[in-house]
Amino acid sequence: MHRFKDMRPKTRSSFYSGFEAIPTFQFFALSNSRYFEWLTFPRRKARLCTKLLLILVTIGFAVVYLSPVLYFPLSRTRNDVGDAQLTCDIVSDAYSPAQSQGLVNTFASYKYFGEKCNISSLELHRPYEPICPNRTTMLTAMSSGGRIGRDAPYFPRDCGMRWYTTEEVCDILGRFSQVILVGDSMLRHVIGALNIIVRENLGYGGVTDWNFDTREMERCFCNDQFDVTDCSVQGIYKTEDVIKHDPLSLACPRLLPGWSTDLRMEQMVRYPIEKVELERLEAAMDARPGSRKAFILGHGLWNNLEIDKSKAWLDTVVKVIDSRLRLRMRLRTMRQGRNMPILLITPNAAGEKKPDEFIVTQGNKALVRFECTMALEAARQSIDHLGTWNMSIQANLYDGVHMDMRGNLLKAMMVLNWLNLLEE
Repeated sequence: MHRFKDMRPKTRSSFYSGFEAIPTFQFFALSNSRYFEWLTFPRRKARLCTKLLLILVTIGFAVVYLSPVLYFPLSRTRNDVGDAQLTCDIVSDAYSPAQSQGLVNTFASYKYFGEKCNISSLELHRPYEPICPNRTTMLTAMSSGGRIGRDAPYFPRDCGMRWYTTEEVCDILGRFSQVILVGDSMLRHVIGALNIIVRENLGYGGVTDWNFDTREMERCFCNDQFDVTDCSVQGIYKTEDVIKHDPLSLACPRLLPGWSTDLRMEQMVRYPIEKVELERLEAAMDARPGSRKAFILGHGLWNNLEIDKSKAWLDTVVKVIDSRLRLRMRLRTMRQGRNMPILLITPNAAGEKKPDEFIVTQGNKALVRFECTMALEAARQSIDHLGTWNMSIQANLYDGVHMDMRGNLLKAMMVLNWLNLLEE
């Protein structure tokens, strides 16, 4: 009789060999060693694979659950006034007692701080090491940082910024005869936040409260200094007005006798710039050669983020500054030296309440492109640049355009970090 050759495989070369012989519930019970004989791999290899899989799973869980502890080792503490807050336990050789001031709520001693205006500096920014060592790294870090959640504290990227006490703020501003802000409502809010700090007044520090009636005192309190249009337009444009109407509210002369910095705002919202606005800016500048000045500029939305008009606006303002201070255009690189540092601040991100008619021309895509383009233009003109898109995209934009008091206090502190790092 003819014998047919046995064509059945002599070895288990296929993973699926014998698969049908195993009930489904039994196949997955790999812990029982007797079922390994149905698999294609030898028992030892199967056991080795199982152990390796368990090790990888253990490592994965360790990375997921321990990484927040390793990178953000935060511990609960309480400050002297009893406010709960988070402090960073990051060890650094560069840590100094002055930097520890950032671990407390610097607003705790401000006028009107309390239940009705309970704003902590630690809600706005969490200090961490190392502090950015120079102006370039500081501006890059502040422009490209982020938040871990909506309205969470802001973290600059790669290195930290300082959160100064009022006395330190007065000392920084006191190095200059003038600090002049030029621009639109976003710059008006920045000077409002600076006035809150130098007046140590959370309730009405950014507005002309000395001429408020009862209704305005009720309506323009705390956050509403910025959120209510009728209140924000009554902002303080220059410290000269505070000295004239409410001199005792200024903390700087009390903390640093002889303090006399001219902190002011000149409003120029669109291009072409009106002649009277240019004349007012020129008249406001102290032309004495020995006086140290700093300029903060901001523009964009009033010209619908049109790059050509914004470049022309910037060029016009800089030429007025150059002309008034008698600096020749070929010496423009001197601008970063002793007499004339300039910082350009580009607009906030767009919020959910941004009017629909501006979504295309002033939406977040257009704002990001505008910030990048104007950063290049600022570099071309030897001007520093601070981007605010990152710091505002997850913040409260009460009308879809402007930040509330918290956001503007953060922005003001960024400006102060820039001022502090300017060369003597």
